[in-house]
Amino acid sequence: MGLFFVLRSVALNIPLPFLLKRFRYCRANVLSHSYCLHQDVMKLACSDITVNSIYGLSIKLLAEGLDSLLIFLSYVMILKTVLSVASHMECLRALNTCVSHLCAVLLFYIPDISLSVIHRFGNSSSPFLQILLGYVYLLVPPLMNPIVYSLKSKHLRARIMRVFIK
Repeated sequence: MGLFFVLRSVALNIPLPFLLKRFRYCRANVLSHSYCLHQDVMKLACSDITVNSIYGLSIKLLAEGLDSLLIFLSYVMILKTVLSVASHMECLRALNTCVSHLCAVLLFYIPDISLSVIHRFGNSSSPFLQILLGYVYLLVPPLMNPIVYSLKSKHLRARIMRVFIK
């Protein structure tokens, strides 16, 4: 399955550099992010970027939409199995784990899709907002992942609460 997802990612993203290569660039070669973002490079082109914009957004929505659907279906199957077999306490533990996983997934998907949409349709939005959202997309999911999963531990949850309540 891992090999399938790597191949799927490569197959969907291979056309992007070739689509960018066909453009003529006349704007300043200054990107708004510290990393190369397809939408950012697209905006430097003097040509019509409609095909790139539609392709980039559609693969983003299709890939993440399919992933979201598969994640949702797997959690439905897990919860259906756990709720039919387990005791009340085990059901609560399973729900706790599922909620943590869903929060981690949302922490990744929401900034990613927001960044993609704001670059394509937010022409009047502030460049600062685009830069901020780019860094949120890059930094928040890996930083928040350990916090989301550590909240399941009573000991760590109590220590985190003490830090924020002081």
